Amino acid sequence: MARQKLLAQSECPVARTLEAIGDRWVLMIIRDAFDDVRRFSEFQKRLGLAKNILTVKLKMLVELGVLEIQPASDGSAYKEYVLTEMGRAVFPIVVSMRQWGERFLYREGESHSVLLDNDSDQPVETIAVRSTSGKVLTPADCHRRVVRRKA
Repeated sequence: MARQKLLAQSECPVARTLEAIGDRWVLMIIRDAFDDVRRFSEFQKRLGLAKNILTVKLKMLVELGVLEIQPASDGSAYKEYVLTEMGRAVFPIVVSMRQWGERFLYREGESHSVLLDNDSDQPVETIAVRSTSGKVLTPADCHRRVVRRKA
């Protein structure tokens, strides 16, 4: 618990992000939410995760503000987990992880899923870190500085 408290106070956004959403199952839940999975039973079926663990992860995502609970869209008595603005903002992170995995974790000829643009039915463009002028940046082109968040 001391480690979690230390990370929650860290000046490093990467450390805080990992503490918040860096868990494997949390990212898989968010990935499935992007695929419009909304109900507990659907998450459980797709992930094969034990119900008690899924309950804890979903509760944590709701408390963090990544998901919110809403009445079922079909009018039934069920509740649904829906991505918030904060949750939808995780999309580029998931896409970056997907693209890194596609590039480095599959051998030639090995099957894998590809993320396609709905309008063109073409693979989405590879995410790149760019300067404000549009130049593609590498780690050597960047540095860190501690600043205060503006209100």
